[in-house]
Amino acid sequence: MRSARTGLIALLSVSTLALAACSGGGDDAVEAEETTGGGTASEAPADFPEGSTMAALAEEGSITIGTKFDQPLFGLRGPDGTPTGFDVEIGKIIAGKLGIAEDDIEWVETVSANREPFIQSGQVDIVIATYTINDTRKEVVSFAGPYYEAGQSILTLTENEDIQGPDDLAGKRVCTVSGSTPEANLIENYPEAEVQALQAYSDCIEPLRNGQVDAISTDNVILAGFAAQNPDLEVRGEPFTEEPYGIGLALDDTDFRMWINDVLEESFEDGSWEQAWTETAGTVLPTPEPPAVDRY
Repeated sequence: MRSARTGLIALLSVSTLALAACSGGGDDAVEAEETTGGGTASEAPADFPEGSTMAALAEEGSITIGTKFDQPLFGLRGPDGTPTGFDVEIGKIIAGKLGIAEDDIEWVETVSANREPFIQSGQVDIVIATYTINDTRKEVVSFAGPYYEAGQSILTLTENEDIQGPDDLAGKRVCTVSGSTPEANLIENYPEAEVQALQAYSDCIEPLRNGQVDAISTDNVILAGFAAQNPDLEVRGEPFTEEPYGIGLALDDTDFRMWINDVLEESFEDGSWEQAWTETAGTVLPTPEPPAVDRY
């Protein structure tokens, strides 16, 4: 979070606008509006409850969001170092409702294993990182959403005809990510597969190509992004789990969680969620129906 000085500057800017409007100065008022850099009145943040996370973030004028940097379509670091993808666009929607500009979002790379620690330590304000909601994780962090529902699938070499679905993984070397729900599912439900867990899904690509592993298994949308970038790779079979993607935040911050749920539902209705999908994951995948938010 940035210091409260940003909020003070914003308050002074609003006061300047108000004085200019009351003076009836015509051109002077227009000039004041043009030089504040604060956007239109409709872009101003709501009047959040005192002491809430929303009020603190809006006052400071910045937010720190954890996301993936190595997953095409959802969170991939661009040439300028800024991540792009559907998760990133969801983060921008939330920040915008706090009155925070895109340039004032700090993006922090999070991998599957450090999402909970980053939230618990306060290193990030929220995590939007293909983050499956489950009961175990709810014991240490809270979730808003879901905002998308994926499903675990398999990626292998196009030339490999031996693997068509999860039942073909017995005796095969399968790469996934340590601390992920796909890893837990493979170990529990497909014990005959040789699971090799690495730090990031992108780390599995070269081992797959050079024959160190036979397949990669994680959420279908993540694998679809890799397949879109690598014509020698192919997603096989139908998804065999349900993976509701949520937004991770501090445990028991109920007001913030409910507010983010409100923002998500509004984005489902006003078309901003669909636009975010169309411009990112929708370049490869069909547009799904938004899921029902779980207000637990």
